[in-house]
Amino acid sequence: MLPAVSSSSRLTRGACVRLRTLVLSSALIAAGVQPVAAQTVDDDDASMATQQLNLPKDVTVFGKSDPNVRKATAIVNGRIITGTDVDQRLALIITANGGKVSDEEKERLRVQVLRNLIDETLQIQEAAANDIKIAPEEIEQSYQRVAANFRKSPAEFDAYLRSQGSSAASIKRQIEGELAWSRLLRRNIQPFVNVSEDEVKSVIDRLNAAKGSDEYRIGEIYLSATPENQAQIVANARNIIQQIQQGGSFQAYARQFSEASTAAVGGDLGWIRPAQLPPELAQAAAEMQVGQIAGPIETVGGVSIIYVMDKRKVLTADPRDALLSLKQLSVMFPKGTTKEQAGAKAAEFAAAVKEIKGCGQANEIGARIGADVVDNDNVKVRDLPPQLQEILLNLQVGETTPPFGSITDGVRVLVVCGRDDPASANAPNADQIMAQLEEERVNKRARIYLRDLRRDAVIDYN
Repeated sequence: MLPAVSSSSRLTRGACVRLRTLVLSSALIAAGVQPVAAQTVDDDDASMATQQLNLPKDVTVFGKSDPNVRKATAIVNGRIITGTDVDQRLALIITANGGKVSDEEKERLRVQVLRNLIDETLQIQEAAANDIKIAPEEIEQSYQRVAANFRKSPAEFDAYLRSQGSSAASIKRQIEGELAWSRLLRRNIQPFVNVSEDEVKSVIDRLNAAKGSDEYRIGEIYLSATPENQAQIVANARNIIQQIQQGGSFQAYARQFSEASTAAVGGDLGWIRPAQLPPELAQAAAEMQVGQIAGPIETVGGVSIIYVMDKRKVLTADPRDALLSLKQLSVMFPKGTTKEQAGAKAAEFAAAVKEIKGCGQANEIGARIGADVVDNDNVKVRDLPPQLQEILLNLQVGETTPPFGSITDGVRVLVVCGRDDPASANAPNADQIMAQLEEERVNKRARIYLRDLRRDAVIDYN
């Protein structure tokens, strides 16, 4: 049994998927299916590569190499990555963890941040060499969307980042790298990828055969490793897990440190079945519950940390996708209310709401007992707290939940005013599957592309 711990991190979707095993991904989400990725290196390839090096069995190291000496900055093909660049990108991670990062952990993270900045620089440089340049207006539009996600204006977000030791320039640089690399792949790789009709039909047949089986929405942080640094990478993965356990954002760590293409979307692999994962990850996922994180899990070429975001049945309508119309009645407790006083007031509230016979009476009774009444339409059951999901699924229109809340948040009930059950799930169409298979192959070649850029780069560490 792999270690698993609870995590409350919330993740968001984006547009990239790492390929490790043949699976479907973002293009199929609307149909309830999602792929993961093909294994980057198989055992035979890794073994052959090692043999080609023809290394001696007994190694004598001439000279000194202290792994504890940190290289803070670098010059990548003439482009300088400054200590400020590293500090500001690191500050984003520390902010995502509420500032709760030890000095020792900061030094370890600093090394990984530098590696990521080097890759980002190589991607921007290669795009520029192919006459691809992202317009400042496009970068600004993306930055405005990021600020909006934080419910801030761009100016407010600028100030917030400065207060955290980061900057707008740091995020905009990351946006530029992601956009430039994506555009480069669409020009240099995607036109040369082909998928046959037979391949599409084979995928459709497999999906239909798997109807009703479990599938999971998985987040992953992938760290590449060699036999020489395996122990250190495993230790790094354990440190990441510890930071997430202490309240860190899984998405933030995946975005900054995962070496998979899904880093751009916070490590989100989308909806997948265990059989679509490498065996090590499949076993872990099958043993986990929603909200758990497990790892480090050793895989071919590295280690993974996985997070189970959600679970459902393949091509089967999930009751939790039902849309509800709700009325919420709530009463707040005055400051200083004791537990006993809160309990007595909650009992009075519970007795009053028992009289509610449908949403038509909710406003009247709410006014009589001094409760705030709020209408909520198009609420998806799966977006509600787990404790309420099962209760609401078993309620009929017009019925209320038991009272719930806390001394801080007050006591409240939900009244079901309407329900739209989810439509039956269908298999994705041929065009969706073809698009996903093409994306899979593009991502696989992209990994090779970046590997070659690293190999040919001139990098001077300071």
